[in-house]
Formats: sequence, structure tokens, C-alpha cells
Amino acid sequence: MSRNVRSKLRERRNQDNQIRQRRKPDKRTRRTHERLGMALLELMLEKPIDEVTVQEVLDRASVGRSTFYLHFRDKNDLLLSQLEMFLATMSNMLSLRKEKSHRVVPVEEMFAHIGGQNKIWRALADCGRLNDFFDLAQGYFARGIERRLRESNQLSKLPQPELVAHAVASAGSLLSLLRWWIDRGAKEPPGYIDKLFHRIVWKGLQQSTDQPEPVKAFLSH
Repeated sequence: MSRNVRSKLRERRNQDNQIRQRRKPDKRTRRTHERLGMALLELMLEKPIDEVTVQEVLDRASVGRSTFYLHFRDKNDLLLSQLEMFLATMSNMLSLRKEKSHRVVPVEEMFAHIGGQNKIWRALADCGRLNDFFDLAQGYFARGIERRLRESNQLSKLPQPELVAHAVASAGSLLSLLRWWIDRGAKEPPGYIDKLFHRIVWKGLQQSTDQPEPVKAFLSH
């Protein structure tokens, strides 16, 4: 899928989401999305996504064609929705559970999940769709990190544009670490990567503003 196609798909999905957000998806709709998503992922383990047909997804999920097209435009739109759902969960996890820590991303949880689903991620890489994930992830994690930095209440002296810039740079660092980790065969423990990433984040911020004692203590570990 080309970058132009991905951009158009995201634009269409944003327009669709604005309409759907007027009403909260019911349990039946969520179950339908889950069945379709699981069916597509299962089929991707069997053959490249370009060889998977919508009908095969429908048969595997036991969902009718009219129902599928009520929610998705095609199989690429379905895959995009699955990636977005994962990214929305991971990028907002710490804020939603109100975690009291200096973490800005649940790196350990995310890397553990990806490591446990290695065949899925390998299938995404083999069919060239892993880049779709990274393209989407930059925006999701930049927004999530910015939110966590605001919630920390420790960066009041940092100008707004600089805080946003740090969030974008930190999201890029996270994704670079993820690529490196996957390419190496996911050898390092997720907990180690979590600590490494957050040292990178807070040491970068330390150069922009004086950090309070809790953050300095965190950096010393």
C-alpha cells in the first residue's frame, strides 16, 4: 500500500469516525469488529494479505457482506482499523489508568505484547504493512506522550512549542527502538527497553529545564 493510499484511507476513516462518534458503538458492533479483525489476522498468518479476499474474511468471521461494508471500505481499511485500535490503547493506557509514574508510554507492556505476537508482526513485515503501523504510530504516540508530559506537572517552565517538539522526538525514538528491537529478534527484555527509553526521554528534557528531585532520582537508576 503506497503512502498516498494510506493517507487517503486515513482521511476517509477520520471522516467516518466523525460520523460514528455521534453514537457510542454497542456491544454487537464491537463484537463484529473483533471477529472481522481476528479473522483477517488469522488469514494473514496463512498467506500474504494481498492474496486474502474480503469473502474469505467474511467466511472466517461468519459476518455478512452488507455488514462488513457498513463498517469498512475494504480489507485494507479493516487492517488499518486494527492497527489504530492497538495504537489508541497503548498510547492512552497510562493516562486512562492514571498511573503515577514518570513513564510516558507503557513500553514494557507494548513490547511484551508485540513479542508475544511475533508471527503477526512478521506477517505485517513480510507483506510490507509494517510501515503502515509505524506511519500511524508516530502521531498516536506523539499525542500520548505530550498528554503524559502535561499530566506530570513538572514542565511548567517549558514553552508549549518545545514540549510538543519533545513529544514528537520521543515518539520517534520509541519507534526507532522498536524497529531495532524487532530486527534483533526481540532479545532484550521489555522491562529493560522501558527503562532505557524513559532515560532517553527524561535526559533529553533535563537539558531544557531543571528537573525536580523525583525525576533526578529516576534518572539515577
